[in-house]
Amino acid sequence: MNILTIKELQNKGLQPEILFWVGCAGSFDDRAKKITKSFVSLLNKAGVSFAVLGKEESCTGDPAKRAGNEFLFQMQAVSNIEILNQYNFKKIVTTCPHCLNTLKNEYPDLGGKYDVIHHTELLSTLISEQKIKIDNSEFNGKKITFHDPCYLGRANKVYEPPRKLIESLNADLKEMKSCKEKGLCCGAGGAQMFKESEKGSKEINIKRTEEALETKSEIIAAGCPFCNTMLTDGIKNKEMDDKVHVYDVAELLDKST
Repeated sequence: MNILTIKELQNKGLQPEILFWVGCAGSFDDRAKKITKSFVSLLNKAGVSFAVLGKEESCTGDPAKRAGNEFLFQMQAVSNIEILNQYNFKKIVTTCPHCLNTLKNEYPDLGGKYDVIHHTELLSTLISEQKIKIDNSEFNGKKITFHDPCYLGRANKVYEPPRKLIESLNADLKEMKSCKEKGLCCGAGGAQMFKESEKGSKEINIKRTEEALETKSEIIAAGCPFCNTMLTDGIKNKEMDDKVHVYDVAELLDKST
C-alpha cells in the first residue's frame, strides 16, 4: 500500500501530521488487518499526511499491565517512548481503544506526552470538513447498531464520533439497551482476550451479541479489533453469521466513499 515510515519521511526532511499507531491486532491479526487497510484507504482519500513506525512499533504494554505485570508494561512503554520522542508529529491516531487509552493516559507518567485520538474521532472531523465525501452508501436505510468499546466509551468518553459516522451513511442507527455510559464489555478487555474465562452461566460476548441481535440490526458496527473478534464469535455461536455482519466503522465508511 506504499505506506511510508516516519523514519523515511524524516530522512526526506518531512514531518507527517498524523502518526498512525497500528497496534498488535492491526498488524498481525488477519481480520484486523482489513480494518487497518480501510483506515489507510480513507486517509489517502482525504489527503492526510501520515506515517507509521513500521518495525519500530512495539506493543504498548496494555495486555501486560491489565494482566498485572507492571514491570513488563513499563519496559515496553519506556522503549516505545524513547522511539516516539525521536520524531516530530502532531497527533497519534489509532484504531485500537486499548492502545489509545494506554498511550493517552498512562504514557505521560513515564515521559511520553502526546495528543492521542481514536480513528473515529479523526474520521468524524474529516467528514465534517468534507475531506471525505460519501459517494454511494450501500448502507442507506440499513439497520446498524454500534457497540461501545470500554476503553473508547467509558474510559475516554468518546461516544458521538462513531455514531456521527454511521449517521453520515444514511443508516438507521439502532441503540442497544446497554449503550454509551452503560455499555457492556465484549469480554476481551483487561487481558481476558488471552486467557480462558472463569466458570459462569454465560460468556460475556454471547450476552452482548444477544443485546445486539435484539435491535434487529443487519450490521454490528465496532470501533475496536478485539470487540470485532468477540462479537464475530458471538454471531457464529448464534449461527447468524449469514444474516448479521460485524464491521469496523472505518470499513463501513471506506465501502461508501
